[in-house]
Amino acid sequence: MALVAAGLAFPAFSFAKGRHAVAEQPYYVFQKVVYQNDGGWPDDKAYFNRLLRHIGAHIAATDGKVEIRVVNFAAGVKLFVMAKEDAELAKAVDELRAKGVRFLVCNNTMQGMKLTPADLYGVKPDDVVPSGVAEIARLQGKGYVYLHP
Repeated sequence: MALVAAGLAFPAFSFAKGRHAVAEQPYYVFQKVVYQNDGGWPDDKAYFNRLLRHIGAHIAATDGKVEIRVVNFAAGVKLFVMAKEDAELAKAVDELRAKGVRFLVCNNTMQGMKLTPADLYGVKPDDVVPSGVAEIARLQGKGYVYLHP
């Protein structure tokens, strides 16, 4: 009762949602994210499957309110070599592309591995960037958050 007398007690209704309650906002707001894929030695396939699942879960958690770029360099480029022969990987890549994920591939790595876009599953010339690490830095400068699972 001393609290009431001191004016420190809150009316019970002050925490309840009333007729004029403000609509709840979504937990996640729009995000811009760049994922790094440089492979997952010693088991690249397991790493690629995990990476693609993480990206799918990210899209689901944000209810699609996310712009995702995946920058692939070094051993990460093997994702697209393997996807040419592995229907499961190809399907996962296709599903993410259909949800707006953009996969970018490092030209330096392609030259070092003597690959062309035609050697890589679903990679077109406009998916190739001069340098994977420089592309990550460029995207960060444009407000993308960096993730490397």
